[in-house]
Parts: sequence; C-alpha cells; structure tokens
Amino acid sequence: MSPVLESTARALLRRIAVEQAGSRLPSLAAAVVRDGRIAWFGARGRVGGAAPTEATQYRIGSITKSMVAVVVMRLRDEGRLDLLDPVGKHIPGTPVGEVTVAQLLSHTAGLTAEPPGQWWERTPGMPFEELLALLGPETSRHRPGRRYHYSNLGFGLLGELVARHRGTDWARAVREEILEPLGMRDTTTRPRAPHATGYAVHPWADVLLPEPEHDAVALAPAGQIWSTPADLARWAAFVAGDTGGVLAESTLAEMREPATVDDGDAWTGGYGLGLQLARAGGRRLAGHTGSMPGFLASVWADPADRTGVLFLANATSGVSRTLLTDLLAVLDEHEPRLPAEWAPAEVDPGLLELTGPWYWGPAPYVLRLLGGRDLALIPLNGTGRTSRFAARADGTWLGLDGYYAGETLRLAHRPDGTLSHLDLNTFVFTRTPYDPAAEVPGGVDPDGWRS
Repeated sequence: MSPVLESTARALLRRIAVEQAGSRLPSLAAAVVRDGRIAWFGARGRVGGAAPTEATQYRIGSITKSMVAVVVMRLRDEGRLDLLDPVGKHIPGTPVGEVTVAQLLSHTAGLTAEPPGQWWERTPGMPFEELLALLGPETSRHRPGRRYHYSNLGFGLLGELVARHRGTDWARAVREEILEPLGMRDTTTRPRAPHATGYAVHPWADVLLPEPEHDAVALAPAGQIWSTPADLARWAAFVAGDTGGVLAESTLAEMREPATVDDGDAWTGGYGLGLQLARAGGRRLAGHTGSMPGFLASVWADPADRTGVLFLANATSGVSRTLLTDLLAVLDEHEPRLPAEWAPAEVDPGLLELTGPWYWGPAPYVLRLLGGRDLALIPLNGTGRTSRFAARADGTWLGLDGYYAGETLRLAHRPDGTLSHLDLNTFVFTRTPYDPAAEVPGGVDPDGWRS
C-alpha cells in the first residue's frame, strides 16, 4: 500500500495538530497502517528538543496486556492449559483460584481492579510471592462471570501463569515468542534512548511535572512495556491478521470475538480475550488503550480491511477518546478503500445442484456455493439466520458463524439416493415450503395449503 495522498496527509496532520495544541500535550505521535505498513506518520511537539520520529519510544501501558494474552493463547494451542481451567490449577495457593483463565483474559473474573497496597503505577513493584500474600477474600468484588470489571491484578496473575509454564519471566516469553518474530526490536520493558519523558500537565498553567517510572515487577504484565510508532504499527498489523506465524489466525480471530461488553445495550465497547473491542463508523475494531503516569497510547485495527491506527503521547491525561476514530473517519472520507475485484471462484461443480432457494418451513432462504465446497445460507427477505459453513471430510458442513456456529449441516437423501432435504441441527430445509415428500418433524397436513 502506497502512502496516503497529500490531501489526506494534510487532513490527518491537522487532526493531530488540533489535538496536541488543544489538549496541551508535550508530544504526540500517530500513524495509519494499511496492509501491514505505515501509510502515514505524523508528530507534533518535542522530545528532547526535536520532533518525535517513528523510532521514539513511549510507554504503552495496558497494550502490554494484549501481548501477554497472546502467550497465554499459545499455551492453550500447545495443549498446556484450557481456557476453562481454574487459575488455581496453574498457580496453587491463590485465594481466587476458582476463576478461569478465560475470565482473567476477558476481565470477567470479578477481581478487584487494582492490587492491594499503594498506588501500584507510581511505586516500585513487589515480587509475585509478596503480592500473593496480600490477597484475600476482598480480592473478589463480583461473582465470576457476572459482569465486565477491568482488573490489572488479573493480568498480574496471567503473567505469573506464563512464567511458570515457560520457566522464565513473562517479559522474556513475550520477547522471544512475539516481539522478536514480529521484528519489534524497539519494544522493551524499560526505556531506551531516544524515549519520551512522562509528564503531567498542570490543569491551569502551561507547566510540566515529570512523572515517576518504576519496574512494576508482579504487576508489570498489566502495563510495563515501552514501544515506538514503528513497532506499534507492526502490532496493529498483527491484530488486523498479519500474524507472522506467531499465532494461528483462527486463534487471533477467537481473541477478537466479544466475550463481554462494558456499555450495556449500546455495545460500542467490549472485550475479547486480551483485546479491547469497539464499534465505530461502521467498523469493528480490536486493539487496546494504555495509560501509565506520564503516558497515553492506543492502537486499533480493523481486520475487515487490514487498516490500523495508533497514537502515543507523553502526558498523564488529556487525549480525546475519539482521536483514533477521527483519523479513521478522515481516511474513509478522503481515501475510501475500493472493494476487491470480483473474479470467478474455484468450486466443486458437483455441489452446484445444492444452490438456490431452500425453505425453512415457509421462510425462503438461498444457499450459495463459496470457494471450494464451502456454503452460505442466507435469508431472502433479510430476516433470519445467516451462517457460513465449512466443508468437512465426512461430507457434512460445520457452521462458522451466526446462530449455527459449531452446528452441523447434513444432506438427507431418499432411499433412491435423490436429495430430500437439508438437516441443519434437526431443522429441515426443503426445496418447496413444507415439502410433503420430505421428512418434516411433526408432519405436513395432508390437505396441503388452503385459502
């Protein structure tokens, strides 16, 4: 993907310029990613007397959680754990051992948001054994699985889980299994030059206060990592689907599935497995926000069109929540992505006879043949259950999404071998509404349709 057009670049630059000036940020760097590459980079403000570059490091806070989650999912794929395992199976002795790995990943374990003790983001961290000794009955604030309740402590536990399975610290596991394979060599757990200094900006005067930075130790998996715009762009490409062999694409898609929402019926924000989710401007985004004293960062990716956006700033607060979605809106206005060209697909010609209208009782559906032997079942009147199905070696199809996800579609034949109907997890689809020649559970009235 080539760089954005000059007019698009100007509009993107103006948006971050307004943000940096209006929010009084010491520095702000942002990027747009398309097809795995930076299509636009912009920066305002100063770091060490110069404008930030794609190689300037900032602290990325809770984006760290997503990287830890990827290692957990790798452990699952290796068969070392199950997402339904109670965490006590892997970390014996914890007073919250009944919560599951999946609940920790999705912030539905009901744990307290912050660990006991002092404000952990602003004080030196403690070893895991000391943290574990501080936990007690008050660590649980909600029934596990009941609701979304963000928990930094939960990712401290996941970091320890990773360390125990890998026989090393969580940071080395992240570096060796994720960062190095993806080429993110400027992403580290402690700052390296050139890096931004974290500041608080006085609310009523244009002056700065340097913020503290410590190794969070046991809580480090919740927000320790530093990164650069260039490296975070590679991470955006990863979340969009360019896994680089680090994770199975199906596992990444599982991480992007909504496990819970945090704004009720509106469903504009939610959480998957280690990834925050958002819906904005017709897009479904996955990524994460991050904040630590003196720093703010966010990265979002849209897997549907392999687009990502990110920003990094060295201020404790102030960046608009809509900055990145505004950048996406600029991109959509100035350079909307063209749909892929249609071209004929390689299909199994023996399945062409299955295509066309089918009826679930009186409701009309159409069965389309996708690439190979895969199928899509689509309601014709716009209301009903749409699902795609992947062909299996035994002659059945597995539902991939929608109501029929995980269910089996079978072809039912008559004694003479001709096709009678589709059996979709006991539901019968026939070529005509309630075909009397097919086996319809409950039977078909012998007098047929009437006025």
